[in-house]
Amino acid sequence: MTIQRGKPLLKICGLQDVEVLKSMKHLTVDFIGFVFAKSRRQVSADHAAQLCKVLSEWEVAPSPKSAGVFVNPEWEELTAILDQAPLDVIQLHGQESPEFCHKVRAELGVQVFKAFSIHDNQTPNISVHDQLNPYKGKVDAILLDTYDGVYGGGSGKTFAWDKSLPYQQWAEDTGIPLFVAGGLDADNVTELVRRYAPDGVDVSSGVETDGHKDIIKMTAFVERVKKA
Repeated sequence: MTIQRGKPLLKICGLQDVEVLKSMKHLTVDFIGFVFAKSRRQVSADHAAQLCKVLSEWEVAPSPKSAGVFVNPEWEELTAILDQAPLDVIQLHGQESPEFCHKVRAELGVQVFKAFSIHDNQTPNISVHDQLNPYKGKVDAILLDTYDGVYGGGSGKTFAWDKSLPYQQWAEDTGIPLFVAGGLDADNVTELVRRYAPDGVDVSSGVETDGHKDIIKMTAFVERVKKA
């Protein structure tokens, strides 16, 4: 799948339950994320394989692409998981180097999304261009998420969206799509899309109730994104 810039792509992350995923088949979603990193949403390779099968039965064409979320994975871990679960995207949330991203993309035949953490109180030591330029040509998208000292992301908190502007400028200059994650839900995603126009949005805890994906909240989120 070639990502086309200019429309808000939609990614719902942290799916674990096969029956919940089946209940989403009527939704227009571009990516479904499965978390392999340490998290309460973590899934095994075998379980992810079952979830990937559901995506092939999606009612709305084209079916969503599967994205596996990792933090500083070992090469052997990636290859072992891909042997069982046919992931389309590897989303990297750690300190993975440009060279590692390129190797994953080239040798495993998947798209690579590289996540960068935004810390509201942190002044970057280098410019955004200096931070991102080494990844040009080595990733298929970048993703901004709120800094989390434990898991690297998935905090359920928003960051100051104006901090995304230099990243967006880089994305426009390079033609590499930019996703925004972190604390999104049906109540705030319209403002994000209308004011900042990211290429994609990524939601997880914002469509959950008591730690479980909620079909009503997911439907509302999708509708808000598409209308925005």
